[in-house]
Amino acid sequence: MALLEVKNLSKHFGGLKANDGVELNVEKGEIIGLIGPNGAGKTTLFNCIAGFYPPTSGQIIFNGEDITGLPANDICARGIARTFQIVRVFKDTSVMDNIMVGAFNRTHSAAKARQKSQEVLEFCGLASKRKMIAGGLTIADKKRLEVAKAYATEPSLLMLDEAMAGLNQTETAEAIALVKKIQQAGMTIILVEHVMEVVMPISHRVLVLDYGRKIAEDVPEKIINNEEVIKAYLGDKYHATRRAH
Repeated sequence: MALLEVKNLSKHFGGLKANDGVELNVEKGEIIGLIGPNGAGKTTLFNCIAGFYPPTSGQIIFNGEDITGLPANDICARGIARTFQIVRVFKDTSVMDNIMVGAFNRTHSAAKARQKSQEVLEFCGLASKRKMIAGGLTIADKKRLEVAKAYATEPSLLMLDEAMAGLNQTETAEAIALVKKIQQAGMTIILVEHVMEVVMPISHRVLVLDYGRKIAEDVPEKIINNEEVIKAYLGDKYHATRRAH
């Protein structure tokens, strides 16, 4: 049984079909890359799965349970967490307190939430910054904190929405290492990224959206040679660069 099944999911905003009949199965332990042009419906799909938007039609099955249309807090409690394109840290509180907010998803005990927060700080490489005020962090550390907050909710499925956008080469490499570490710890990951050099090497499969519809889904090696994907998104320049290597 797949961990997540998205069945014929559509989300309309008036006459705009942001998602149009999207199908997706995610197996436990996979890293799935979700790519496509701006406005293709990637974040809308995340929002539907995570409970921020109710789908117009279709079904979302998680761990064998129909979670379609449930509110975000119920879906988080069931084991789906997500980050946001624009980081949403609690900027006036400490890094540790930010992570504790996520930890309270699994406990009402402040002591247990603090202990969990300390474990997540170590795991995500933020232990030395635990007392810092989140608003004073660099963009790279804010994005890492965003991941840590979601990780602290103890999800089975972690959805990362452009967690590496705006990072330099060193910061990107560190972020990739963290994603791999999370997956190796037993978590399933769906990630939206525009940087193909990030998505392709770490994804088991890649799903491509264009104008709200799925136009391709396959292993990275086949996606980069898919003519429809090259035309809609990758472009001949990326394809030529890959062939040169």
